[in-house]
Amino acid sequence: MRSAKDFFKPLAVGAPAPLREIPVRPSRMIHFFPASNAKMVGKLPDLAPQVDVLLANLEDGVPATEKDAARAGLVNVANTVDFGETQFWTRVNSLDSPWGLDDLVAAVTEAGDKLDVIMIPKVEGPEDIHYVDRLLAQLEAKAGLQRPLMVHAILETARGVANVEEICAASPRMQGLSLGPADLAANRRMKTTRVGGGHPGYLVRQDPNPDNPEAPRTIYQQDLWHYTIARMVDACVSNGILPYYGPFGDIKDVVACEDQFRNAYLLGCVGAWSLHPAQIDIAKKVFSPDPADVAHALRVIEAMGDGTGAIMLDGKMEDDASCKQCKVIVSLAQELAARDPELAAVYGF
Repeated sequence: MRSAKDFFKPLAVGAPAPLREIPVRPSRMIHFFPASNAKMVGKLPDLAPQVDVLLANLEDGVPATEKDAARAGLVNVANTVDFGETQFWTRVNSLDSPWGLDDLVAAVTEAGDKLDVIMIPKVEGPEDIHYVDRLLAQLEAKAGLQRPLMVHAILETARGVANVEEICAASPRMQGLSLGPADLAANRRMKTTRVGGGHPGYLVRQDPNPDNPEAPRTIYQQDLWHYTIARMVDACVSNGILPYYGPFGDIKDVVACEDQFRNAYLLGCVGAWSLHPAQIDIAKKVFSPDPADVAHALRVIEAMGDGTGAIMLDGKMEDDASCKQCKVIVSLAQELAARDPELAAVYGF
């Protein structure tokens, strides 16, 4: 067992000192793009100001025959595209694949000074993070990087969910977690072929009317991912890192996409993946506080003064706990408004 005193020492000679706190920047949408697709890469300068995070995808969705091209594309994008205030991430191939090691080496040594976060898929336990942590430190030292790269893990297996607290606490590099519903559903043997979202078969049904047993009974579709997202959020918050919802696969169903994103937002997630431009505005809308909520939160904070005690406002009791809730909303709104003039105007900042 490592001493707590050693936790923030570099894991390789010459590597930058580990982060003591994860920088919190707007990341309402992590927008995926194929780094080997020249047409998509050409659109990045125009796309960057519209999103909080651009992610060069090297893993799922990239055919085995194009893995090397995708890796080269990552390096090219890192060294040719001006991202401005937008974060630049990459998702490498899994640690048990033939490409994962080469991805990490290229990402750090050829693009590391431009990258913010490296996303690691199919993380099953803290040992995966420990391996990546040490390797990144060695590569950072070799490349002469002045700041440590952060690590983002995807929960895609039952074992990963079972070990989620240990994964979050495994390294000072840990930036956050994303839910990977498709791989997780397959690993759990869940009987759904959907990539995220609900299922019409997962429901509760109103009791029969005793006076008319044959009358139609209202049904309510349930959220397959409620438990997993809630557990992920608790593990992340307990360890000072950020939780995200992952992909929603039905690109055409923008209504259900918005519903799934909002469920995740209300449970505490700070953002979600966008797989298509149509999902960018959905994520921006959902993960930005509603202006009415911001206005109410500001009124509560002002009325509460030092934040202690209890008051009545518009017929509702507000106390120190509700004041803390309001500060969460206002803090997020201020962070987003600092980068988005339109939101700043809507919020009145």
